[in-house]
Amino acid sequence: MATIYTPDNLVIEVENTDSVTIASGQNIVKGEVLGKVTLSGEYVSSLSSSTDGSEVPYAIAVDDVDATSLAKTNVGVYIGGEFQIDGLTIGTGHTVDSVKEAFRQVGIYVKQSVKG
Repeated sequence: MATIYTPDNLVIEVENTDSVTIASGQNIVKGEVLGKVTLSGEYVSSLSSSTDGSEVPYAIAVDDVDATSLAKTNVGVYIGGEFQIDGLTIGTGHTVDSVKEAFRQVGIYVKQSVKG
């Protein structure tokens, strides 16, 4: 049986990926905006009210990750490229504009989907 490709409304062009650790207590969805905790180096959902470094959007989750009971290592994230705003899951307190601005600093560009 052939595999059928289904577009995901997230990726326009990938330039860079990385493998990271998702902190315990997180249930991440594909396309979620992630921040990096300064002290541990682990990644969590980026919330604007955080004060541990993760308030700064830094990466985008490649896939769903269930780390609710245990940290997950070698998790794929996008760290460079172009992505559609509609495919992102943005954490509490962030706006499209705040995420766009932070991502520009690390080589991630987000754009509004063009519908025809």
